[in-house]
Amino acid sequence: MSRSAQTGEPFDETWDVLVVGFGFAGAASAIAAHDAGARVLLIEKMPDPGGISICAGGGVRTITDLPRGREYLRHSAGPDVPDSVLDAIASGMANLEGYFRDLAKVNGAEINLRNRGGNYPFPGHDALGIVEVTSIPGFDARQEYPHARGRLLGPNVFKLLHDNVRTRGIEVRLETAAERLITGPDGDVLGAVVRNGTTTRRIAASRGVILASGGFEADPVLQRKYWQIRPVLPVATRGNTGDGIRMAQAAGADLWHMWNFHGSYGFRHPDPNYPYALRVKRLPDWTPEVTEPEVQMSWIVLDGTGRRFMNEYQPYVQDTGHRPLDEFAPETQSFPKIPAYLVFDEAGRALYPIGQAVVNDRTVEPYSWSPDNLKEVENGILRRADSLDELAALIRADPAVLADSIARWNASVAAGRDDAFGRPPRSLFPVAEPPFYVGTLWPVVNNTQGGPVHDEKQRIINAYGEPIPRLYEAGEIGSIWGFLYLGAGNLAECFVTGQIAGREAAGETAWRDAGLLEARSIARAIGL
Repeated sequence: MSRSAQTGEPFDETWDVLVVGFGFAGAASAIAAHDAGARVLLIEKMPDPGGISICAGGGVRTITDLPRGREYLRHSAGPDVPDSVLDAIASGMANLEGYFRDLAKVNGAEINLRNRGGNYPFPGHDALGIVEVTSIPGFDARQEYPHARGRLLGPNVFKLLHDNVRTRGIEVRLETAAERLITGPDGDVLGAVVRNGTTTRRIAASRGVILASGGFEADPVLQRKYWQIRPVLPVATRGNTGDGIRMAQAAGADLWHMWNFHGSYGFRHPDPNYPYALRVKRLPDWTPEVTEPEVQMSWIVLDGTGRRFMNEYQPYVQDTGHRPLDEFAPETQSFPKIPAYLVFDEAGRALYPIGQAVVNDRTVEPYSWSPDNLKEVENGILRRADSLDELAALIRADPAVLADSIARWNASVAAGRDDAFGRPPRSLFPVAEPPFYVGTLWPVVNNTQGGPVHDEKQRIINAYGEPIPRLYEAGEIGSIWGFLYLGAGNLAECFVTGQIAGREAAGETAWRDAGLLEARSIARAIGL
């Protein structure tokens, strides 16, 4: 067994590559490292695999015209991502269809490629596509992954990865959390301290450690450090608590765009102990100057004074819907738009379910939103008012102010344009037919984008711009999306960065073969 010379304690076991986190990025990393000849250990701290990835819609963003698609990525990612990193991501996205078809050989999955433009009219918005795993013979998502209640095709994608991990015989350990990185005196990452229940083990990773542990959606401490807006409620998993970010920081990592997260607005569950928020209904995205939504949005959003203050149907409301709520009033030291109030009428109630649940957690019963929204009136998520005066009383607003807001809205609907906030004309829907309904709205986070800085090889970079030896990242942790999120871009990033990280980590010279411990006689566990 390898030893830590500082303490004399042996490593309990040695692998070539240790991958932390078994979502899309962790699976892609483990597969790539294995295929490059490494012995791989894949660990996941939750009792079930999948992370937040399995809850996703399942469409994976691709590029159909590399130069133009890369230009779109530059506008969406923002100016702070180096060209070399952007080039690596763009090139990988252009090759994802073939990558998925290769993965599908293990289980006969059906792979489909369709065109789908970007959410904003940046140059290259039409040079993008979506890869989908549309079906897998004999696969029943509810039976194989009962803990995951997501949207559309996310479980199909995870099943494809899971079968590839199994086929290769990659060792997977669930309920096993990485707690600390073990490094040499010059910062070389030698392995990690991991915990399963009450048992702690020191795992040597002779070639490298890949952090694929996601973001910090479920960690209010990190949220308070980096975000002004609060509170922000998670919607899918309590596993993403920033563990990898903290470990990388302890090893010297620099961070980028910690302010940015992918989120919208939603409702609290009626049980105060329920750990997740419920998202508003996902309506089709649209692209300004290119397309317009064909679906009417049944609601408007008011603040606590009864005034409308936002375009409720932004091009990608699941990404930016929270941003209008992020207003701080210094004179009251409060967020006057938190909570906000979603309002609709009787015709809107009958149109479709207003909310939805997305979750990966075996310990809670997934919430099922009723088709007619009446269960939510009974359990208190929604409240009913027979008049506008009653509606004003429910949100403690001035009745005259609220009535004026509703009148202005209905006049906009009648005129076919929203001059106040620019909501798309075809989405307009009146709030005129009593009874009226109101739900209390809170900011919600789907997933975070900030984390450790990385280079084009997925090496984590320290505060001096230098790679931390043998430390890599993949997926949501340290994502490139520092400005506006590209729909399905995080999923693409999982596969592109996972392939890069796995291949690069497997290609390292094992530190025991390089005489690292003999040359550097001290090994220490960060923070211990």
